[in-house]
Amino acid sequence: MTRLLFMGPPGAGKGTQATLLADKLGIPHISTGDIFRANVSQGTELGLKAQSYMDKGEYVPDEITNAMVRDRLGEPDARTGFLLDGYPRTVDQVDTLDGILDELGEKLDAVVEIVVDSEELISRLLKRAETSGRTDDTEEVIRHRQEVYEQTTPLLAVYAERGLLVQVDGIGDVDDVQARILAALPHAG
Repeated sequence: MTRLLFMGPPGAGKGTQATLLADKLGIPHISTGDIFRANVSQGTELGLKAQSYMDKGEYVPDEITNAMVRDRLGEPDARTGFLLDGYPRTVDQVDTLDGILDELGEKLDAVVEIVVDSEELISRLLKRAETSGRTDDTEEVIRHRQEVYEQTTPLLAVYAERGLLVQVDGIGDVDDVQARILAALPHAG
């Protein structure tokens, strides 16, 4: 069983790497961003609330996110492991996640932070906006999301103190970054 948490700023390649690694390990990739976008596209009440925050590059409030994550981690496919992407984002959410995992009798095996220079991230996200048509990828919103991501620094410190943090260089092609992640997690390779 492998229970991982992926962290990194928007555009670092978390989603791509998380999907590849989850497929390789046979565990679900649980992305709060994907859950939010699915709710937005379906026009659910949660989606409408989430969209108002996402369009400004802000985080969806904890009470909405916590409930969604609790439900998702309780689903049968997550019992054999999971790769969590985009949660937690605050120290309070770390405490909530600890509680959720305690309730489930589980613990994290590692926290992987994908590290990429901020100007490289902005360039990547502007290119993504051109090709994907994502309305939340304007330069102003991208720069704001980078600043908001910096608020996760205390989380990284918590996980480093617990001996769970693994930092991986996110520059390079997808296969190179994936190889670095696998090398940092020998039990997963």
